[in-house]
Amino acid sequence: MSRPRVLSGIQPTADSFHLGNYLGALRQWVALQDSYDAFYCVVDLHAITVPQDPVVLRRRTRIAAAQLFGAGLDPDRCTVFVQSHVPEHAELAWVLSCLTGFGEASRMVQFKDKSAKTGADTASVGLFTYPILQAADIVLYQTDQVPVGEDQRQHLELTRDLAQRFNHRFGQTFVIPRPYILADVAKIADLQDPAIKMSKSASSPQGIVDVLEDPKSIRRKISRAVTDPGTEVRADEQAKPGITNLLRIYSALTGQTIADLEQRYADAGYGALKKDLADVVVDTFAPIRERTEKMLADETELDRLLARGAAHAREVAAQTMATVRDRVGFLRAV
Repeated sequence: MSRPRVLSGIQPTADSFHLGNYLGALRQWVALQDSYDAFYCVVDLHAITVPQDPVVLRRRTRIAAAQLFGAGLDPDRCTVFVQSHVPEHAELAWVLSCLTGFGEASRMVQFKDKSAKTGADTASVGLFTYPILQAADIVLYQTDQVPVGEDQRQHLELTRDLAQRFNHRFGQTFVIPRPYILADVAKIADLQDPAIKMSKSASSPQGIVDVLEDPKSIRRKISRAVTDPGTEVRADEQAKPGITNLLRIYSALTGQTIADLEQRYADAGYGALKKDLADVVVDTFAPIRERTEKMLADETELDRLLARGAAHAREVAAQTMATVRDRVGFLRAV
C-alpha cells in the first residue's frame, strides 16, 4: 500500500533558519519522512514576490537546502528540491489563476498584512497571487496532506476550493488536500518582545536565535531574553509572557513538560533557567550546524542531491501537467 503524500516548502530569505522555523516545521518534516511520501522544496519562486538580490538569493537557496539536509532530511527517504527547478509549478499556477476570482484572491489575509508594510500600490502582483502559486505547489504533486499552522489555514482552504473547482469543471484531476495539523507545535515568540512571533520580518536581531548561529551569540541572546516581574519560574501567558516563552522552548527541545520544568526551577530563579536553556539550544543546533557547513563546503554534492530531488519531483509534476493540459484543452505538442 502506498504511503500518503505530504508537501511543504520554506523560503530562502535569510542566511539561516531560526528556532521558530526549526520547532514549527523542520523537526516535524524529519519525523514525517518515515511514514509519508514526503516532498519538501525550497520555494525560491515565492521569495521573489519581494525584491531580491540575485547573488544573495542563489546563496541563500543553497544555504536553505543544506540546512534541510543538515536537520535530518534524508534524500533516500524523502524528495528535497528547489521549486524553480520544476517549471510545472509556474505553469500550473497560471492555469489556477485563471480559475480564481479577483475578490477571492483579495481576501487573503497575508497579502493584506504584508502589503500594509509598504503600501498596496508598491506591492507586486506576485505577492498578490502567491497563494495561487502555493495552491499549484500542493496539487501538482497530488498531495494528500499539508502540514499547516493556523497562519496558513486560509491558503489551504483556497487550494482545496481551486482543486474542487477544476475537478468540477474539467473532470476528476486533483486530489483534494487535507490539513495535517502538527501536534504540540510550540509557538515561539521573540526573545525581546514575547507579544510577537519570532520572525525574520518582524523581530529584531536580538529577538531571534538562528540555527547556524555561533554558540556564544546564542548564549548571549538567551541570557538577555526579556523576563517578567518577580523571580518565580512559572508559565503564565498574561503575567509572565517572557518566562512562558522560555519554558515553552525548553519543553519543546527536551520533551520535558512545562510542569516538570516549573518544579525543577522553583527555587533556582531566572538565571539558572536561562543558562540551562542556552545549553539545550546550543547542543541541539551544534550537529545541524556542523552537517550544514559540511554540505556547503561541497557545492557539487549539494547540487547533485538537489538535481536528484528535482528529477523525481518533475516525474510526478509532468504526469499531473500532462493531464491538466489535456483537460483544459491545450493543443498537444508534437
